[in-house]
Amino acid sequence: MPIETILKQRYSARAFLNKPVPQETLKHIFETVQLSPSNCNVQPWQACVVSGKTKHKLQHQFMELLMSGAKPNPDFNWTAQYSGVHRERQFGSANALYTELGIAREDKKARQIAMLRNWQFFDAPHAVFFTMDKYLDIMGAVDLGIYAQTLSLVLAQHGISNCMQGALGQFPDPVREALNLPEERGILFGMSFGFADDTNPVNKTRTDRELIDNAVSFFE
Repeated sequence: MPIETILKQRYSARAFLNKPVPQETLKHIFETVQLSPSNCNVQPWQACVVSGKTKHKLQHQFMELLMSGAKPNPDFNWTAQYSGVHRERQFGSANALYTELGIAREDKKARQIAMLRNWQFFDAPHAVFFTMDKYLDIMGAVDLGIYAQTLSLVLAQHGISNCMQGALGQFPDPVREALNLPEERGILFGMSFGFADDTNPVNKTRTDRELIDNAVSFFE
């Protein structure tokens, strides 16, 4: 399938079938994604794929942590607050999602429950945490973004849907413990993935894109 077609058809899936991706397929996909470009070819990514018991353990630990009222303590800077047009686009994305779910703007409880689904991996059979050595900072984050986008496209080529999730980088401690990661390794963000449940209304959510005239400038 051409990349242009994949980009036009792709969306952030938030409901998945209980159907794991075969291990051989996973290995093939991640071997392909290893070809992603990076600054000076440093390849800083350390992708941690969780499935089965490990995924369920993390899901349980996340829920316990959230129910306790714990505050996010990300390894990297997630404190930036959107403003201006970026804030408007953030609101537009949330409105598209909650409208599809039939959740009113004033129904804060329902919105919180929907938000909690992030840490349940939207019931996807698999999730991947994108990690790197903390000292790499912004340069490593750029490379991880490239790697994650490449993974998203290759997954789609195999008919596998995904959802990028900054939320999965907000509570790194359970992940570090469950995966036995060294302290110097940071969890930047994550992605839930699997075969999408096309019957679930949440997967009908679509967001707009800015016009090219407002996003790109050409200089000769």
